[in-house]
Amino acid sequence: MDIIQLIISSTILYAAPLIFTALGGVFSERSGVVNIGLEGLMVMGAFTGIVASLYFEGLGMGNASPWFGLIIAIIIGAVFSLFHAVASISFRADQVVSGVALNFLAVGLSVFLVRKIFDKGQTDVIKFSISKIDLPILSDIPFIGPIFFTNIAITSYIAIILAFVVWYVVYKTPFGLRLRSVGEHPMAADTMGINVSKMRYIGVLLSGAFAGLGGAVYALSSSLQFSGTTIAGQGFIALAAMIFGKWNPIGALGAALFFGLAQSLAVSGGTLPLLQDIPSVYLSIAPYVLTIVALTGFIGRADAPKAIGTPYIKGKR
Repeated sequence: MDIIQLIISSTILYAAPLIFTALGGVFSERSGVVNIGLEGLMVMGAFTGIVASLYFEGLGMGNASPWFGLIIAIIIGAVFSLFHAVASISFRADQVVSGVALNFLAVGLSVFLVRKIFDKGQTDVIKFSISKIDLPILSDIPFIGPIFFTNIAITSYIAIILAFVVWYVVYKTPFGLRLRSVGEHPMAADTMGINVSKMRYIGVLLSGAFAGLGGAVYALSSSLQFSGTTIAGQGFIALAAMIFGKWNPIGALGAALFFGLAQSLAVSGGTLPLLQDIPSVYLSIAPYVLTIVALTGFIGRADAPKAIGTPYIKGKR
């Protein structure tokens, strides 16, 4: 029972940043803009989340500090994604190149700022992290309660609920219909009076906000400090989760939970009776191997939005 609870709780904990970031990727790519800069956006979210939390701790905000850190990370993530939006939408640059540049810029800029602010290679460790809670009433349910509703980070519940909210927004609202239309047939959408560039800007900015949140959640609940290696591939794993989930928020949720399980086993596998004899290096590389398997199409055909990666030029046929 204790082993199952450990695996489930750590799986949800590691999946939460992936869920947030993958949902951001859905917004961007559903609008027709490839965003492989999710890794860089997570880096900026983790950096600003930790620095902001330390600042608010200094002001005596206590347990509220990480929550202010999350808000700042969302804002900075959205602002930072503007680089990708301007380059790929307004200047019609290659979206893959722009995303790669965003990743390099984020790592270089954050490491530079850490050294300028803290005069060392990493930030200080935060005193107040995102707290874990027992959900009232639900945690008292026999068997299920201790596994799913006990000692779980609040952000994990928020991530799961948000996946369903995003699904509703994308598939059941006029905004979602416009967003998907500019990612499938931008010319037809333009003919219907939809501002293609505006919708794509909104999609990319939302991806920045969600990825910034994902990076901050990881830093404020797992690493508790920031260095140049705090975010090491989680953005690419989230990208794989989005593709694994076939650009559907609920599919991305399921895929993120799957990759979260792989990350959980990589960290805690040595303490589990069934896995303790497996060399730790195999458990450590498991999430990345599974990511490669997912991206190589092992999970079956995944139809991307038809106009993804194609800049839209008004009036050009």
